[in-house]
Amino acid sequence: MRLSEARVVLTGASGGIGLAIADALCASGARVLAVARHRETLAPLLSRYPQHLCWVAADLTCSAERRKVLAAAEAIGGINLLINAAGVNHFAMLEQLDDVEINAMLAVNISAPICLTKLLLPLLKQADSAMVVNVGSTYGSIGYAGYASYCATKFALRGFSEALRRELADTRVGVLYVAPRATRTTMNSSAAQVLNDALNAGVDDPQTVASAVVHSIAGDRRDLYLGWKERFFVRLNSLFPHLVDKGLRKHLPLIRRLSTKPEREKR
Repeated sequence: MRLSEARVVLTGASGGIGLAIADALCASGARVLAVARHRETLAPLLSRYPQHLCWVAADLTCSAERRKVLAAAEAIGGINLLINAAGVNHFAMLEQLDDVEINAMLAVNISAPICLTKLLLPLLKQADSAMVVNVGSTYGSIGYAGYASYCATKFALRGFSEALRRELADTRVGVLYVAPRATRTTMNSSAAQVLNDALNAGVDDPQTVASAVVHSIAGDRRDLYLGWKERFFVRLNSLFPHLVDKGLRKHLPLIRRLSTKPEREKR
């Protein structure tokens, strides 16, 4: 896809990865409709790219709010790129999560992108060439303790992406699934950051992820997995899951200790 000709709906645009993607797309000449509940984080980009970036406030878990996004997309003359980057996460053992937190994660991470994609597909199909980009996670391929609910949503998003790609195989709409590894964003709690440091996990800046995403869009790729170690373990997990079971079991004491920090108990 030629980025200078892209007309984009980008969800999660005020988050770390979403904001970086918005910046990279605008710098490439794309016209971006940024979807976020709050404007403050987007304000500097809105000032920097007044001809390329506009904002619509929407809670994507609400049908009426998703229709606001559709109306805004129609108002800019249609779209040829939808990027589902909105997401929430909680680092905690399953029994430490409230039902409200679990349901919110399911609503934001999987129900919202599926429903929004369904709503915008007619617009995407009108374009000469179009793409849906779903921002998942390495945890969409590897189940990890402390992230059971989050993994469930990202496994679902990966499955949705694969099925949708096959469903749209005879159209001009492609599907790109993106799997970042750990990324420095405010979505990660301090305990999650301590865990990443303790395990010497690879952590990317949002700008690194955004650059890779934009490059993959321009190259019409079907999937993107960041980090060679993470790609290796995704492959290993698909072939020899018992080996991964044994390796990850060693992390359980640390995960249990970090997930019961006061920040969880004060919730």
